[in-house]
Amino acid sequence: MSGGSAPHLNLKAEGLRACIIAAQWHEVVMGGLIGGATRACDQAGSTHELIRVPGAFELPLAAQFAARSGRFDALIALGVVIRGGTPHFEYVCSVATQGLLRVGLDTQMPIGFGLLTVDSEQEALDRAGFANSPQDKGSEAVEAALAMALLARDTFTLAGSSTATEFR
Repeated sequence: MSGGSAPHLNLKAEGLRACIIAAQWHEVVMGGLIGGATRACDQAGSTHELIRVPGAFELPLAAQFAARSGRFDALIALGVVIRGGTPHFEYVCSVATQGLLRVGLDTQMPIGFGLLTVDSEQEALDRAGFANSPQDKGSEAVEAALAMALLARDTFTLAGSSTATEFR
């Protein structure tokens, strides 16, 4: 989900448990992302727990720990990687993205992708969900994860039914 054209999903996710996994680098931006994520959980009616990890590289392993704990219905991975003058940006972004995808597929756990991969701190601030930010990627990541958790719950509940599932 991205940009100003991202849909706002009016979810009813009471009873779902979310784990927000947030990196510690770029604390100001992370504060906005975490704020948006917690607001979205509250608005949807889901409970949430926050886990902090050192950086974006650690997000996949923390997501795997959380998924395997059996305590959560959805995970939200939040972080920021700002491009610099070395290939570090490409390596960290690629490893974190592929790792989160692998965890989601291997554990069948919905993961909201809130890892900002940007060229500047201003781009990160523009996506962090502050009052003057045009985008709220923390909130969007929660909406995606909870929508998929509802889909998984309803798909297994309605197995064999020809009724289309809508996000509640």
